[in-house]
Amino acid sequence: MPDVANTAIKICSRSSILIGGEAIQSFTDGTTESDVANSIYEDIARSSLTTTRWRFATTQVQLSRLTDVATSRYDAAYQLPSDMLMLNSLTINDTIIKYDTYTDKAFCNAVETDVVMADYVFRVGEEHWPPYFTLAVELALAGIFAVSVARDAQLASAMEARAEIQMRRAKTLDSQQQTTRKLHTSRFISQRRS
Repeated sequence: MPDVANTAIKICSRSSILIGGEAIQSFTDGTTESDVANSIYEDIARSSLTTTRWRFATTQVQLSRLTDVATSRYDAAYQLPSDMLMLNSLTINDTIIKYDTYTDKAFCNAVETDVVMADYVFRVGEEHWPPYFTLAVELALAGIFAVSVARDAQLASAMEARAEIQMRRAKTLDSQQQTTRKLHTSRFISQRRS
């Protein structure tokens, strides 16, 4: 049975093979392919993880309130998680609240007794990536390999187009990983009847 791409090296190796390059054994094996992979892989992975609110890369954590007094518009400051790539929302008692982020802190209006929860995208390991996302990243990397290794702009354009299509498919599939939300129309219906 063929191997599964569940490590950074395997993903980069497959991307190189897609454009006719050599397989990569490590990020430091001295080949052009490994040099390109070592230079760009983590940026592509992180960028791909922040293109949408991926269900497999989203988590929730209670934030720690900071003793520093928040300035200007907000009453409180909270420390954001160190593994966070993108903050999706802050909630108190399951109610989304207004916030702003500055560096590694979130500022909001909350009293000391409030439990502030953060929903955010984090850098999830490749072993947890679903196949649809792994393929999208492989194709995005193949576009970079096509320019850097194969020096073929036409191949790069073809790989970038395939990557965009696969990323759209991945977003559609990933959006099905939660309970379907019902649209509440009662407010619209009552307004229409009045």
